[in-house]
Amino acid sequence: MVTRFNNLKIFAANSNPALANAIANHLGVPLGRSEVKMFADGEINVSIFETVRGSDVFIVQSTCSPVNNNLMELLIMTDAFKRASAGRITAVIPYFGYARQDRKAKARDPISAKLVADLITTAGVDRILTMDLHASQIQGFFNIPLDHLAGSSILAPYFINKFKGLTDDLVVVSPDLGSVARARIFAHKCNAPIAMIDKRRPRPNVSEVCNIIGDVKGKTAILLDDVIDTAGTICNAAKALVDIGGAKEVYVCATHGVLSGDAMKKLKESNIKEIILLDTIPVPDEKHLDNLAVLSTAKQFAEAIKCVYEERSISVLLMN
Repeated sequence: MVTRFNNLKIFAANSNPALANAIANHLGVPLGRSEVKMFADGEINVSIFETVRGSDVFIVQSTCSPVNNNLMELLIMTDAFKRASAGRITAVIPYFGYARQDRKAKARDPISAKLVADLITTAGVDRILTMDLHASQIQGFFNIPLDHLAGSSILAPYFINKFKGLTDDLVVVSPDLGSVARARIFAHKCNAPIAMIDKRRPRPNVSEVCNIIGDVKGKTAILLDDVIDTAGTICNAAKALVDIGGAKEVYVCATHGVLSGDAMKKLKESNIKEIILLDTIPVPDEKHLDNLAVLSTAKQFAEAIKCVYEERSISVLLMN
């Protein structure tokens, strides 16, 4: 049967098959038939069970934990499609691993985000579709087109609806200087003021709050970040907002829930009222909390894929 998306094919590796299925459902196309397995020695094997010759192929694969396995799955699957004469290959990478290694923080550091970008391009990917890179300038690491969706297009409406008519009591808080631009856009959508946490990092994955810049006293604070990893930054910031700044209550939202180490223990013991994440990284059942909600990105990625496939401008989606 000929359909509107007759030449569009969505495939998934192993990092986030549920999201890939949801994207395919939004587009009204079946998920491509493929299998990604691991041999006994740890090598990855990819099998494609349908023709892709001349097709517009989209591979949905977050490079989340296990980061290196998921990255290799993406690279090998790309090579398989390239050798099978796919017309165009777009890597849909909801969460781009290694993004926090985007610069030399000290002498002799690698810039791993650039290396990963080179690997993906060399494998044969023609285009990247991702969401909320840790640093926007990572887009420049790629020598191929990259479309960068914003998680705020999903997160902001959630809070606007939740606090309908009560926006005067809201303040959007950036957990550090690097997230101020993201928080400013989010605050504009919510028609709320902005504040910032002044922090320092004595060592990796450890943060200390030094000061709160802005007025949060008596207000409902929405802490916005791109990634929650070990949750130390977010939990320390939430505590400081109440103990030092006098905030009434604290909500937390982030695009990517890495949730490594003892993150769930910290979040469970924190003073955070509610935690909102997106499904760019799957949250396993054992990591769900009563005050944790996960919102779907499937519609946004489906709309972006539709624009790419139909050669239409994607700028409206990027600005939302």
